[in-house]
Amino acid sequence: MSITRQDLAGSGTLEELYGKLDKVAMGPGWAKPTPSLWPAPRKTLRPAHWRYQQARGALDAAGRLINTALAERRNLILVNPAEGNTYGTTRTLVAAYQMIMPGEWARAHRHTPNALRLILDAEPGTYTEVDGVNIAMEPGDVLLTPNWSTHGHGNHSKACAYWLDFLDAPLVQLLEPMFFEHTEEEEQHEAFEAAPTPPTTDSPFVFTLKDTLARLDATPADPTGPFGTQIELGAPALDTTALYMMRLAPGACTATHRTTANNIFAVVRGSGATTIDGERFEWLRGDVMAAPAWRPHFHEASDDALLLRVTDAPVMQRLGFHRVETRA
Repeated sequence: MSITRQDLAGSGTLEELYGKLDKVAMGPGWAKPTPSLWPAPRKTLRPAHWRYQQARGALDAAGRLINTALAERRNLILVNPAEGNTYGTTRTLVAAYQMIMPGEWARAHRHTPNALRLILDAEPGTYTEVDGVNIAMEPGDVLLTPNWSTHGHGNHSKACAYWLDFLDAPLVQLLEPMFFEHTEEEEQHEAFEAAPTPPTTDSPFVFTLKDTLARLDATPADPTGPFGTQIELGAPALDTTALYMMRLAPGACTATHRTTANNIFAVVRGSGATTIDGERFEWLRGDVMAAPAWRPHFHEASDDALLLRVTDAPVMQRLGFHRVETRA
């Protein structure tokens, strides 16, 4: 039975009105069970730290137990340990460790989310194919696979290759324009078996460590700032995701910084510690730290260190949501 305007208007008590509203999928804004607005960003997702050596051990086991025919990608998702979370590393970004074994081809696909990868350990002959071009995977390099670019991974070397993936998939899931498709798997596999053309680093989709270090050498340090010596990779590298390489001198301690943007830090080299909202995480090469939005954080370097900062700042800036606070 349809509830009419007169039925609603004739409600004699709030309880009666609430019962009728429930039947027409409306709720009283003056009696919400939880608020719609709050004075500052809530602390939902948590500061977190993942260790590369642990991930590498698990991936080595996975290499014995699952192959690329059974798994789309042999990867380990860095799930933020916040209660109820099952996927994202931060609210809009997800990171994962991935491994490919010698002689393997991880079949090509494409999808709505933007993606990138930081190469941790790889020998010559390991590559990512992006839109038909084989891009070499070399330690410290950052490779891009923008929205809807076809990409697969191959390893013609004699050693396993390991890297970190970063995607804006949680943001795409939230907004819901998700598309995903495989390319012609058989044709791609035949191309891999046929010993493809040598991988290149001459591509707009790669930032080599060599070029990054040269740029850092030419950039003045900011000893009182939150990032040490910092350069941007791209402007931004992807529509939703900005990338920065930070160099921290031995003994450096950065200023405390918080922002409405979400940040993930990956250690390219060196050792040190990052404190996020009072939680201290000691890190080594290959480790990952998550600094969710509006959590104050700072870094300390034990020796010469490089950190890759992956952030959703472009999204926050375009929407007018970006705020930053820095204190010494």
